[in-house]
Amino acid sequence: MSKTTFVKSSLTSAALLGGLALAQPELTVYTYSSFVSDYGPGAQLTELFEAQCDCKLNWVSLEDGVSVLNRLRLEGERTQADLVLGFDNNLLAEARATGLLRPHGLDLDALTVPGNWSAELDVVPFDYGYFAFIYDQERLSNPPSSMAELLASDLQVIYQDPRSSTPGLGLLLWMKSIYGDQAEQAWQQMAARTLTVSSSWWDGYALYTEAKEGDLVLSYSTSPAYHQVVEGTDQYQALHFAEGHFMQVELAAITTASKQPELAAQFLQMLISPEAQAVIPVTNWMLPVVAGAELPEAFDQLIQPEIVHQLDPELVQQNRAAWVREWLTASSR
Repeated sequence: MSKTTFVKSSLTSAALLGGLALAQPELTVYTYSSFVSDYGPGAQLTELFEAQCDCKLNWVSLEDGVSVLNRLRLEGERTQADLVLGFDNNLLAEARATGLLRPHGLDLDALTVPGNWSAELDVVPFDYGYFAFIYDQERLSNPPSSMAELLASDLQVIYQDPRSSTPGLGLLLWMKSIYGDQAEQAWQQMAARTLTVSSSWWDGYALYTEAKEGDLVLSYSTSPAYHQVVEGTDQYQALHFAEGHFMQVELAAITTASKQPELAAQFLQMLISPEAQAVIPVTNWMLPVVAGAELPEAFDQLIQPEIVHQLDPELVQQNRAAWVREWLTASSR
């Protein structure tokens, strides 16, 4: 080998080694589309985390929390996800059944979300809220004050498909919580009120708020805060039902396939930090899971359910398919 060739080879090797030394670790997170949309928390959380981790955060956007779980289940141990973010308490047993959730090792005792979430070893709650029907005060002057009144009314309702949407699944479980064995009859009444069943939350919400279709749309009790803070209007309000409201807790977890489990745990710790919890309520429009997060005044005006419904995740896993069939049968009559 000539001296020139040796020098060139040495410089090339040094450059390659230097590049490897400077390469940043990457963390891949599967989440739902609105979380990383222009108005969601994704961009701010990326800036917050990358400033402390010396890494690159890669988001993979899927339609809904149901889609996140379905993608994880489909890919199995081959998944590229280090973290999954946005499935909820109602899908928790199904997520665990994949065998793909890794213990995170974090201390969750400071969480203030309802329920004993501090004891969970494989998931981290990062926000929560209550399902509610939203109405436009300019289009509806005498809204119902209970689910029973809604079902007996002549209003047109937009809600989401429980097979593809976590809010849609939430309504399915809400109806089951209220009506139990009489849920099929209640769904028959709802079918007469239904304008459309959308595949995702955004499709249904946009149909109501932008296309001005229907009288009510299924969303969250926190949705009016978005309209007040971002749009400066109290036009949209949540119905406060006498039978109570169903709670959703959104979750994140490290996958067993992660090549960066320590970095993933660092992200989860950031997600429940005061800095991140100040971002999430005013971008994802849910309630924070830690005390002390500063919230706009609009959050003080939200409905406060006196009755909060939840179902055991194991019960949901065992019965979800049968309850979906019940809904389909009742809705087709």
